[in-house]
Amino acid sequence: MLPDELIAFLPCATPDAWVEQALAHPEELLIDHANCEKKAASTALNLMFRYIDKPDLLQKMSRLAREELRHFEQVTALMQRRGVTYRGLSASQYAQRLRQHVRTVEPGRLVDTLIVGAFIEARSCERFAKLAPHLDEELGDFYRSLLKSEARHYQDYLKLARTHAAGEIDDRIALFRELEQQAIVADDAEFRFHSGVAA
Repeated sequence: MLPDELIAFLPCATPDAWVEQALAHPEELLIDHANCEKKAASTALNLMFRYIDKPDLLQKMSRLAREELRHFEQVTALMQRRGVTYRGLSASQYAQRLRQHVRTVEPGRLVDTLIVGAFIEARSCERFAKLAPHLDEELGDFYRSLLKSEARHYQDYLKLARTHAAGEIDDRIALFRELEQQAIVADDAEFRFHSGVAA
């Protein structure tokens, strides 16, 4: 179901305990999924505004932003059908745990931001696949339908990172891989789509 390269890219599988928590918090799962799609679109748009001199990035991020906003619309429509009210939720610490290590000087800032984007998209894809078999037919089918685009988003981010780096980026990928694993197995106070296992 998932590309082998994506599984190899991630440092670990989502813990079964997180899946159990997701099934126990169906409303929070959908609300935070919608939030994640909105944030992903925002990240892509921010990159477009910040790096106007990179045509390849502009094209990839424009398409990605449109797809993420379409996913947001699909999730909120699904929520409406299920009587789930869209409301504010505190963000998980996952993205911040990665982004606080992004370099502040270019081109390192761009490269690290793209690597972080690759990990977030790959993890989203892995979690959709892990959840799908445990969900009702409508939601399971919806999550399976997202796998192809999420996997492509991860590949786009990683390819852009390699293209715009001044040299090899394997050491930076290795650093963020380690940080990503720490974020996934961390004890978190609340369940979120990208949280670790809530204590």
